[in-house]
Amino acid sequence: MSDGRMIFEREREDLARIVKLIFTRKNTNVAGGNFSFKTTDETGKEYIIMTPTMMSEAYLGEVSPAQILVVEPHTRKVIDGVGQLTREINLHEAVYDTNPAIKAVLHAHSPHSMFWATAGLDMPNLTEATQKIGYIPVLDFEPNCSPELAELVSDYMKKEQLALPNMLLLNSHGVLISAPGASGIEAIHKALQILDTTEWNAEIAYKQTIFQSLGLLDGFYSKGRQVGTLEDLKKHTPIYNKEEIFAGGD
Repeated sequence: MSDGRMIFEREREDLARIVKLIFTRKNTNVAGGNFSFKTTDETGKEYIIMTPTMMSEAYLGEVSPAQILVVEPHTRKVIDGVGQLTREINLHEAVYDTNPAIKAVLHAHSPHSMFWATAGLDMPNLTEATQKIGYIPVLDFEPNCSPELAELVSDYMKKEQLALPNMLLLNSHGVLISAPGASGIEAIHKALQILDTTEWNAEIAYKQTIFQSLGLLDGFYSKGRQVGTLEDLKKHTPIYNKEEIFAGGD
């Protein structure tokens, strides 16, 4: 730019901060993870702001705004940014193409959620903070970065016509969060909040599972009532609280 600033400087600074925050909170690991959101220029042309490949393994979560990539959708042309495009751009594009309201996609390897993903079990959704996400299913296994994984996710999202925001468990791989927003920055912040709160939920659901096995609980509980059982878990019956969600926060 003529004034010496980077294009989409504010957006890239924001995503660089999010990368560091997620890595510091141990909500992803050195095996990877990738985050993106949509934005537009002054003419209305759309771009994807995205983390570079090797974000965690090579840079240990210390990514500068200049390393955050500005990508042209579908051509996959890197307009600006120092680094290479992740192979999982195919997954991000597949998700965006399912619903124009999706403004951010966050894929991470958060440990408690990965317990459920690796076990091949849907995650019981029990906490008030995560209630808006609804059902948290685990998908069949497909290799990371593969066209098959992108197709699997795309087909599932189209078939189920998932409400936003939502979260999917990628079998033996990690989590995938899709979020809406008035802007891409707002959407990626929503996705970050979902990543954080579902990690707490994942641990709580795990402990309730153990308590049922010990005979201390007779089911999964959310907001004071039973919303499922171990048999439901085994049968992949959705376990989440379907009561009305009340607006507000702490």
